[in-house]
Amino acid sequence: MSFIKEFKLLLKARYPILYIPTSEEERVEYVIRSCVQLYSNRGIYAWDFVDGYVGNPNDNGFASRNPLQALELIERLTPTNPAVFLLKDFHLFLTDISVARKLKNLTKVLRNQTKNIIIIADEVNIPESLKDIITVLDFQLPQPSEIKKELLRVQESLGYNIPEASLNSLVSSCQGLSLERIRRVLSKIIATYKEVNIESLELIFAEKRQIISKTQILEFYPAKEKISDIGGLNNLKLWLKRRSGALSKKAIEYGLPSPRGLLLVGVQGTGKSLTAKAIANEWNLPLLRLDIGKLFGGIVGESESRMRQMIQLSEAVSPCVLWIDEIDKAFSGIDNQGDSGTTSRVLATFITWLSEKQSSVFVVATANNIYKLPPEILRKGRFDEIFFIGLPNDNEKELIFKVHLSRLRPKSWNSYDISYLAKSAKNFSGAEVEESIIEAMHIAFSENREFTTEDIAASIEQSIPLAELNHEKIDELQEWADAGKIRLAS
Repeated sequence: MSFIKEFKLLLKARYPILYIPTSEEERVEYVIRSCVQLYSNRGIYAWDFVDGYVGNPNDNGFASRNPLQALELIERLTPTNPAVFLLKDFHLFLTDISVARKLKNLTKVLRNQTKNIIIIADEVNIPESLKDIITVLDFQLPQPSEIKKELLRVQESLGYNIPEASLNSLVSSCQGLSLERIRRVLSKIIATYKEVNIESLELIFAEKRQIISKTQILEFYPAKEKISDIGGLNNLKLWLKRRSGALSKKAIEYGLPSPRGLLLVGVQGTGKSLTAKAIANEWNLPLLRLDIGKLFGGIVGESESRMRQMIQLSEAVSPCVLWIDEIDKAFSGIDNQGDSGTTSRVLATFITWLSEKQSSVFVVATANNIYKLPPEILRKGRFDEIFFIGLPNDNEKELIFKVHLSRLRPKSWNSYDISYLAKSAKNFSGAEVEESIIEAMHIAFSENREFTTEDIAASIEQSIPLAELNHEKIDELQEWADAGKIRLAS
């Protein structure tokens, strides 16, 4: 449901207090005013802490620096006077006992009157005592139609026409930016290039990278890896190949639902993270990396707010790949968490989004230990598929050696006895294979010569793979996968 439809419905249903978390204060106020004027005959009263009420001559400046008095005006207006009260940054005063009590008292009155309180804030911060009477209403970032309208306005002011193909590319690139940021980046483009054109895309992407890095939750991750850089995993590669165009406009027109994503489970160092990077590069999509540990904040409600922010940003940047590394560490032992249910609420928000999302966000989550994951995540419908990536067999190790050696020694890689090395690297993961080659290079470099098969073999002999250090857990995981309880990537 769109913001305007839901807003109208909540006004009509007499929801007393609405809470709109957004950094676009000017835009949300404009949308609310337009909606109220178009669909209902109500007065609009806007308040902020410094200027008090503004816009109404009789109350101009009233309740300046006094949030409690701002609520008293609502009570003073006659019951037959329909009104909407916009209270900006009012979340900062909700912990005040007098303000909280006043809101509770007003709620009883407003249920029988055509009046609504709307709190506009840049974050969700609602005390537990007020959660039952406040309804949170999400305000989406600008939709493509709004962005296109803004670009056409700039085009008209500059007096030239942007080609339709370039215009559509610019609209797509601006998704994920607030209207104010779009205006600023357009000003920067005009100052740099003297016009808005397809070459402007890099400045738009730079603006996006800056915004996402400021969240400290998501980051734009440069993906240069290719599917061919992954040795083995043929079942997984075939699955990905069949879906390589599933996020395209052509697929949407065909009626194909956007794929939800993948959960990759397996031993450390077997290529799970590498696969996430390769998918983004092969599908030519931006890769967003979620630091799931940073989702959890110390302030009540902050973790849930960060999860909603992550969802909003990733959907705004779509189509994209969202990489969630080691998801098992965030949600392990969820039943024993002593965090007043924060982890459970964050998980609930996340899995609901996974099941219901319509946006072209392909989620790639990785986990080392499937036993630590709550069963809700593993249920069908959250991810399109769950793959197990185990230790590579000899043939796959040959491919992994070939990938790394051909990258490091493109002219002489075939001089190495790859078959012998693959057999020697018993129980080695892909990451451990790469490390054995690097160790051999260090040995040879220190002796001022080229590294050989014997150097790699010596490095392998001196290394103890993780599978031998922690063989009981890894054997248990491999047996579980071999029993047919999960799809094998190889």
